[in-house]
Amino acid sequence: MPPPPAPRKKYRRHESEVSCCLKYLIFGFNVIFWLLGLLVLGIGVWAWSEKETLSNLSRLTRVALDPAFILVLIGTLTFIIGFTGCVGALRENTCLLAVYAIFLAAILLFEISAGVLGFIFKDWIKSEATKGFQSFIVSYREDPDQQNLIDWIQERWLQCCGIEGPRDWDRNVYFNCNSTARESCGVPFSCCKQQSLWIRNTQCGYDVRKPEYVRIHRK
Repeated sequence: MPPPPAPRKKYRRHESEVSCCLKYLIFGFNVIFWLLGLLVLGIGVWAWSEKETLSNLSRLTRVALDPAFILVLIGTLTFIIGFTGCVGALRENTCLLAVYAIFLAAILLFEISAGVLGFIFKDWIKSEATKGFQSFIVSYREDPDQQNLIDWIQERWLQCCGIEGPRDWDRNVYFNCNSTARESCGVPFSCCKQQSLWIRNTQCGYDVRKPEYVRIHRK
């Protein structure tokens, strides 16, 4: 009768396969990334709740143009990526680390593709951006997030008034010259050059497109 096979010796892994310094560096970075994503997601959800979007789903028809939706989307992606990197690095989970690496590779590929396509289709992108901004003008008073975004673009970023000029504001029912509102034939305050950064004249754009106003200020 042959002798029983000798029991196999089990070797226990005493050392990590990943450098301890690198492990906690990735963990710490992704904790910050994770919390940042959670913060952005919370701000987006809070903005939706303030506009009562969650209780009135009919407002989601133009969700692609909603800044709050963009915050929710970015916050969710950042949260998921930070979570996979954080837990994967801490637990040395190769599956989560592989998902994390795929996410980063996808983001890098997306950025490169967006840059190339942006250069190739720059005229189309400019046309679509113009249409998007004009749709923002139409709903200027209806959505406070879009209103703040337009004011920031006009006052801080591009320092402009409309896309093609102040007449773009005829698209808005409040600023249209046929409107009965006080803002009729005017423009938002963000079109004006403010004298002070702290004190804003929110009525500076009233009546500026009326013929008599233009005639008086040309003299």
